[in-house]
Amino acid sequence: MTKKIGYTDEPLGEVAVIADFLPSPADLAFREEGIKVTLALSKSSVDFFKHEASKHQTQYQRMIRRLLDSYVEAHTPKAAAATRSKSTTTKRAAL
Repeated sequence: MTKKIGYTDEPLGEVAVIADFLPSPADLAFREEGIKVTLALSKSSVDFFKHEASKHQTQYQRMIRRLLDSYVEAHTPKAAAATRSKSTTTKRAAL
């Protein structure tokens, strides 16, 4: 890009201040507590996740973890999900 940008000193018109909608750095850095488990999976399942992960430039373990988290969230009663969400908010506030 060798073309020079020409700036002018024109009025901007009507401007409005908007509320900050970006998450705080603490929220971005927050990671839910994890525990290590040993799990035997079929070779075809692991191969599938490795292939998909490489297509999307991510880790296959992360994809499996997100799949399990989504499953749990979909099958957890709403009252328990609200409690878990409140707990997560409390943990975030503590950071």
